[in-house]
Amino acid sequence: MAGAGGYAARSGPTRWPTMRFLITGGAGFLGTALANRLAAEGHQVRVIDDLSAGDPSRLDGRVLFTRGSVLDRPKLWTLLQDVDCVYHLAARVLVAESVLYPREYNEVNVGGTVTLMEAIRDAGVRRVVLTSSGAVYGEQPTQPVREDAPPNPQSPYAVSKLAAEYYVRTIGALWGIETVVLRIFNAYGPGQNLPPSHPPVVPRFLQQAVRGGTLVIFGGGTQTRDFVYLDDVVDAMVAAATAPDADRRIINVGSGQETSINELAQMVLEAVGRDVEIIHSPAQGGGVSRLCADITLARRLLNYKPRVSLQEGLRLTLKRDPRFAR
Repeated sequence: MAGAGGYAARSGPTRWPTMRFLITGGAGFLGTALANRLAAEGHQVRVIDDLSAGDPSRLDGRVLFTRGSVLDRPKLWTLLQDVDCVYHLAARVLVAESVLYPREYNEVNVGGTVTLMEAIRDAGVRRVVLTSSGAVYGEQPTQPVREDAPPNPQSPYAVSKLAAEYYVRTIGALWGIETVVLRIFNAYGPGQNLPPSHPPVVPRFLQQAVRGGTLVIFGGGTQTRDFVYLDDVVDAMVAAATAPDADRRIINVGSGQETSINELAQMVLEAVGRDVEIIHSPAQGGGVSRLCADITLARRLLNYKPRVSLQEGLRLTLKRDPRFAR
């Protein structure tokens, strides 16, 4: 059964009992896909989103949407009544923007997390799943990177996500709340935001290629990333709600495959089926030199098996996202 945004339940009806969920930031890219999957599987889903980057029109009609801020503790407390599990996705997510506005990133990503955890504590919610980021690793001497690698955040965004992890795990331990932290790497797929400045690389490349424009690669293009398709990320998130041995754990969610930006550009051209110019811009750095997830722990704790290759994911994104229609 498909949701309003065209996101379909990936498997048959869930085998676990019906649950009540609250998703913060649930009208965003990942939140919409997660909310629609859970609703399609028969769960009761509530969403809160301030709509700074979200679009509630893509939510399944069975999802209860509330416009509001993750800093609004009374509203959070009201929405948390009888909730079994909270997915905390609400955050500012643009690395380059965080460099310019670190205070705002701290306020939302850290302050919002603390506010939510206080409300969760008072409402008696059993489990919290935090979506963190592979960005907390920064430069690492060994790839793929494991969860026990020392964090090396290199932007205010990464610092804010790491701080949120510590707050969630610490408050959870103090008050007996089960906590799962998912460090999600470079997620992509239909519905991903395309802000006017510093958009994510996959939708930016797809949009430019479809329009016949030039693909601009920042830096030399040899920097690598782990691109993971939306449906695979949602699989991990759904599993994290009930995984028996995931409490207090930090778990990488990626594809486990390392791809350079130059390779990505060529894959985009193949997916779109046209040859456009590719140029390199030294004016802006390309970020850390390498980043790829070791997903051994996710396989063991979440039975996580990424199923969509990058080539297939690019094709599906072109097919399912009306912005790339030709």
